[in-house]
This record gives sequence, structure tokens and C-alpha cells, in this order.
Amino acid sequence: MSSRRGQLVIVSGPTASGKSSLWRRLVSHPQVRFSVSATTRAPRKNEVDGRDYHFVDDARFDEMIAQGELLEWAEVHGCRYGTPREPVVKAIDAGFDVVLEIDVQGAISLRESGLPTISIFVAPPSREELEQRLRARGTETEEQMARRLTIVDQEMAAAHEYDHVVVNDDLNRMIDEVETLLNLQPHEG
Repeated sequence: MSSRRGQLVIVSGPTASGKSSLWRRLVSHPQVRFSVSATTRAPRKNEVDGRDYHFVDDARFDEMIAQGELLEWAEVHGCRYGTPREPVVKAIDAGFDVVLEIDVQGAISLRESGLPTISIFVAPPSREELEQRLRARGTETEEQMARRLTIVDQEMAAAHEYDHVVVNDDLNRMIDEVETLLNLQPHEG
């Protein structure tokens, strides 16, 4: 890496907007790293501890807060999520961009962290499309889905607070747009 300092690349958006697909593509670039968040929620099918999230219980999460191990944390959809401080700061200081997939509350905290940031909000083409994507995912109960959908409007209302808003009406086009924003070489295909 060069002597350039990296930056936090904050990726937010409503549930099922395409945030995970975006960060998975971004971290395939050699100068980009992913910050694995800690969460108190249970793993979904195919999620791996340490890769997708650090799955911790409430007691460990409380300890992380008390010891200042988190850059930010928030309660979202009834579970807590937080960004471990040490790996993010080390990567930025080494010249890597660090992608953080976080909720709107966490993005606000990170922009105030003093670290260099660029924030990107991933928006669905419409609320109706987002609801169809969420239902097709089939991972939430009706109660969980209703709770998530009530939060969508609040999240969408915060989009103007981000440096960039990208609409995920075509996944590859949206990813190419973000790669251009970050001065990354777009992938072929």
C-alpha cells in the first residue's frame, strides 16, 4: 500500500436494498477491507461468525461498550450492532479503505468519529420493490417483516444526509457507480 491514509466507506440503506451484495463486491478489490460488525442477533442461514458478523451475547456486547472497543453501536430491529474500533483504525492507518455496512444511526456516529469517511446510501427503486425483495428472502417472520417495513420510511428519509445516494435498480450498474465514486477499477462482466 502507499503512504495514503484510507477512509471509512459507510454503506447504509433499508433492509433488502442490496447493501450486502455491494460490500461483497467492493472487498474483492485489493485496497478495500470489510469491517465485520458485532451483533447480538442470531445468525441467518449461511452466515458465518467472524465473516458476516461477530455474533455475541448481550453480556459480551455490554463489555465491549464498557471497554470502549466499539466506534459506534446502536439497537436496530430489536438487536444491537456495533463496529469494533481496533481493526478499523489499523486498516485505515495502513492505507486501506474500510467498508462498513451499518444502519442510519451508526452512520451518524461514524461521521462524527474523526476518521475520514465517505457515506453511500443504497436505495431501492421503490418501497414496493423493497418489500417484494424482503418477502422473497423468506428469512423474517411476519412480525419481524412488519417491524422492518415500518423502519424503511425513516431510513429512506435519512438518505439526504449521505454523501452519495445510489439506486439499486440494476445491481451491476449500481456497483459500477460506487466503484467509480471510490476510484476503484470496475470488475469485468
